[in-house]
Amino acid sequence: MSFLETRIPPPVVMLFFATVIWWQADLTQIPLIPGYHSLFWPAVLVFGTGALFDLISLKHFLKAKTTINPLSPEKASQLVSTGIYAFTRNPMYVGLLLWLLAICLYLNTLFGLLAPLGFVAYINRFQIQPEEKYLQQLFGESYLSYKQQVPRWLIIK
Repeated sequence: MSFLETRIPPPVVMLFFATVIWWQADLTQIPLIPGYHSLFWPAVLVFGTGALFDLISLKHFLKAKTTINPLSPEKASQLVSTGIYAFTRNPMYVGLLLWLLAICLYLNTLFGLLAPLGFVAYINRFQIQPEEKYLQQLFGESYLSYKQQVPRWLIIK
C-alpha cells in the first residue's frame, strides 16, 4: 500500500470522507444529539475554527517561503515550528479534520463520526508518516527535537 504515500492530496481525502458522512447520514439517520435536525451554529463554529487553522498554517508556510504542496514534502526548504506549529505539527490536517466534524454536527449524525476517524487513520499512515521521513532527512536533529516537543495533531497548553 506504500504506493498511496503522498499520492492523494489531503483535501481530496477529506472530500471523500465528507461524502461518506453525507451518504451514511441518509442511510442511518441516528442523531448525534436527539431532538435536533441540524446543529447548524455549532457546525459553523467548528468549520470556522478549521478554516482559521488552515489559513494561519498557510500564512506561516508562505512567510517561510517553503512548499505547501503535500505531494512533494521533499521540497520543503524550511522547518516551520512557531506560531500554530508550536501546538500541532499538522495544523492544516487539523483544519480538515475540524471540517469533517462540522459536517457531522451540521447533519447531526452519530455514525458520521466514524469518517473523521478514518480520515485520521489514512492521513497518519499515507501522508504524515512519509512527510516525517522526509523532514527528518532534510532537517535532522532539529526536526527530531521538534517532533518530541509538539504532537502530530493537537495539544492545548
